[in-house]
Amino acid sequence: MHAPDPIPSASAGHSNGERHDDELGADIEAIVQRGPGGAFAVAGLASAIVIALFFLFYFFVYLPRGIVQ
Repeated sequence: MHAPDPIPSASAGHSNGERHDDELGADIEAIVQRGPGGAFAVAGLASAIVIALFFLFYFFVYLPRGIVQ
């Protein structure tokens, strides 16, 4: 027995719940095959921002102060 779909339009046109599960499984498999590209993009962007902030601080705050005595 299958639980009802939370979105009624998701099951529209599907008379057989097993067919719907097979299509859903195929969709999930296609997503998994593409890999975690978006996660790597977000991590790379966040790392680039942190490195840029470090260099901005170093060149515009730390170096202009000079030697602290």
